[in-house]
Amino acid sequence: MTSTDNQKSPTTTSIVVGHASNAGRWMLQGGTIVALVLLVLFFFLMRPDVFLTFVNVKNILYQVSILAIIAGAQTVVMVVGDFDLSVGATSALAGATAGAAMLGGWPVPAAIALALIVGLLIGLLNGVLVAYLNLSAFIATLAMMTSVVGLAFLVTQGTTLFNFPAEFNELGQGKLLEIPLPVYFAIVISVILWFVLRYTTLGRRWHAIGGSVEVSRLSGVNVRRARLLAFTIAGFVSAIGGILLAARLGSASAVQGEDNMMFSVAAVFLGMTILRSGAANLVGTMVGVAIIGVMSNGLNILGVNAYVQQVVTGIIIIAAVTLSSLKHRER
Repeated sequence: MTSTDNQKSPTTTSIVVGHASNAGRWMLQGGTIVALVLLVLFFFLMRPDVFLTFVNVKNILYQVSILAIIAGAQTVVMVVGDFDLSVGATSALAGATAGAAMLGGWPVPAAIALALIVGLLIGLLNGVLVAYLNLSAFIATLAMMTSVVGLAFLVTQGTTLFNFPAEFNELGQGKLLEIPLPVYFAIVISVILWFVLRYTTLGRRWHAIGGSVEVSRLSGVNVRRARLLAFTIAGFVSAIGGILLAARLGSASAVQGEDNMMFSVAAVFLGMTILRSGAANLVGTMVGVAIIGVMSNGLNILGVNAYVQQVVTGIIIIAAVTLSSLKHRER
């Protein structure tokens, strides 16, 4: 007698497995954006009277503006497949250089130009070490970070510099239409970097190198020069972030914004899940920056202990790297 037990046909099973697979891909693809939305909803429900007010949203944008700039610099290097552990130290040295120059009697424009040149030279040296001397980007930029921090202590003589000219402080503390100026700087720099990465030949070469160095070389791309330019631009952009941070705080020190390197890497890793390819991209990085800013602001509003915030930040970084790793396995 033929059994009449209900059994799932191979086709039905394939459909179920396919839906589960698609759901998994969707979670990997949109997990970062979902996390941002959930964070916003959570903090809004906890403090609806404060969190999404214009004043607080403006504060979040103000708080993450410098990080957005430095994370943009980090994105350029990570698109090529490298790391730059010196972006935070470079920003601190640039701010300290500008501050020391102004206190030494330099005009504000000249002091800013000097600081930008310092950032450019640090990035250039990183590029030479990695692209032309074939040193590991991790080792080279770690050594550079250590040296740059030492230089920053020499420039500041181990103290905090302050009493900068009002026109310099205005760059970081001024407002336009009630929005702090650093927010506008962050938006402009992010748009420029996004355009370069997406629509220029250089940007396409960077993406190609990040995908495969050997294939890029065989395709006629000057890999060394492209990597050199990536590190150089990262140093220059990091210097802009450091100058704006010094202007915002009205002071400069050797350890100013020391967490920005760690947060910038976390933001880039969080943003890697946005694209199907799992590659570093500027839009994703800005979503990662937003997650970090919302989390920090929300925890402060709830009065969470600063040490607990450090633990949460560490967990977010682990989650970011894990999501990125899963994305690469999916490929």
